[in-house]
Amino acid sequence: MPQEKSHHPFRIYLERYAESHQNPMNVLVHWICVPLIAFSLLGLVWAIPVPHFNFLGKMNGYINLATFLILFATVYYLRLSFRIGLAMILTIWVFSAGIISLERMARLHSWHEMWQVCLVIFALAWVGQFIGHKIEGKKPSFLEDLRFLLIGPAWLWAKVFNKLGWRY
Repeated sequence: MPQEKSHHPFRIYLERYAESHQNPMNVLVHWICVPLIAFSLLGLVWAIPVPHFNFLGKMNGYINLATFLILFATVYYLRLSFRIGLAMILTIWVFSAGIISLERMARLHSWHEMWQVCLVIFALAWVGQFIGHKIEGKKPSFLEDLRFLLIGPAWLWAKVFNKLGWRY
């Protein structure tokens, strides 16, 4: 069951975001690129060095600047919509597991550093989004309002919820 129009800020953001995401090819590009950008940005922030704190023990590798980004994003999404917020927590958990896996692969196999992989993913996905908007014929929403950088992933979840007939 589609969500009814509302004056709730989250629905307003979704409606405004959808205005520049009507072309099916652009929507497909966003289904691929938005999660890749979110994943890669989380990985890039994760990779920023922080001091070692003895009291954290084994948690030192897991407490980093991304911890604060995750905390901020979690509060932001939960305030917009509790159910979409829960979906975003699941997304962040999966992305964090992927980043940890990339770090382990780098350590075990003398592979590229996690941040290097994330930088390539980010660059390719960012270009993909701009190609999608070129196809759409409309500029990206975030150029108007930076909050739309956070709305993109929630917009995808809202589409899933709508398809399943779930309220958000």
